[in-house]
Amino acid sequence: MRFVAGVMVSVCLLGVGSLGAQSSNAAKQVVDSMLTHESDPAEHRNLYMYLSEERSERTGGHLWRERVVETSVGKVRLLLAEDGKPLSGDRATLERAKLAQIELHPEEFQRRAQATKSDEDHAEQMLTLLGKAFLFNDPRVDGSDLEIGFRPDPAYKTQSLEERVLHAMSGTLLVDQRTLQLHMIEGKMPQDVSLGYGLLGTVHAGSSFNTTHEMEPGGDWKDAVVNTAIEGKAMLFKEIGRNEHMIHSEFQQLPPDISVAQAVEMLER
Repeated sequence: MRFVAGVMVSVCLLGVGSLGAQSSNAAKQVVDSMLTHESDPAEHRNLYMYLSEERSERTGGHLWRERVVETSVGKVRLLLAEDGKPLSGDRATLERAKLAQIELHPEEFQRRAQATKSDEDHAEQMLTLLGKAFLFNDPRVDGSDLEIGFRPDPAYKTQSLEERVLHAMSGTLLVDQRTLQLHMIEGKMPQDVSLGYGLLGTVHAGSSFNTTHEMEPGGDWKDAVVNTAIEGKAMLFKEIGRNEHMIHSEFQQLPPDISVAQAVEMLER
């Protein structure tokens, strides 16, 4: 059931773009153009170093402050503080030792990073559902953005449990009109979603997500804020859910050929 809940998180990674005339057809064109932008590697080629604050399952529910360096094979991280407090001497030493292991065994780091990338690839596959399984409101100008509401298309027949969860969402996209990129997406489940006629579990009404992108040096639109709150019940009355809060800031563009060893060196400074 963690995977099903994770689908909702995956949706937070959507990208959109395109201007449109004031018609529902124009809204569909915006979404189709968004999918083209998001799947174009040339629009996501830049690498960055940034500061991350995250509270999630990965952090054990603690608030982690990390410095992150992107490389072509994955993200190298250094934990700086937990729950607002700098790490103790022993904990800081342990984190530095982890960096040393990454530098000594880059192939193992790349293997773990590739596993994460596989999850991202699956998320990209799910994005195509937005273009075929939802109806859209007429585009509306909102400052420098184009706002489009989306809701499930009742004529679409879902093909999997993951699609059933995704298809239950309604929400809003904000597209920057100048760059045709995602500025914000938010979605919410207006009613409970039963999985396997309720035998496999239920994702509760009110489960929601929102993601805000900001344009960084180099022209890339990167995740600035991500919030996810998914609640439900699985088989045998177990709790299912996903609660994440992330803020990314202080982006600095890096050379496109930065190696894992160079990433480690930057974090060790």
